Amino acid sequence: MSSLLDSFTTELRRGTLTLAVLSQLRTPQYGYSLVQRLEQAGVVIEQSTLYPLLRRLEKQDLVTSSWDTTESRPRKYYVISDYGIEIYGQLKSEWIAMTVELNTLLKGDDQNEAN
Repeated sequence: MSSLLDSFTTELRRGTLTLAVLSQLRTPQYGYSLVQRLEQAGVVIEQSTLYPLLRRLEKQDLVTSSWDTTESRPRKYYVISDYGIEIYGQLKSEWIAMTVELNTLLKGDDQNEAN
């Protein structure tokens, strides 16, 4: 892939990762479990990308965190906040509308190529 395509792909993924992460935090997740859930759905995210994203979402009050120290290894769990649920719902609606619009444009593009 060219570096230009890489940068466009990175830009496209950046916004979708926020939506993907929020979608998986209705139940508390720790970092590694979140990575696994996302990967099972086909969304690959590096831990070096995930943790700064989680910290940013927490700073924006979309996510809350708490430590579980009952296991031998303490884990920080993240869960979507009430405000996060509200924002997630709006983001999801925007995403659905945008994909419909883009699919219409891209379908039109396919039809133009066929003619």
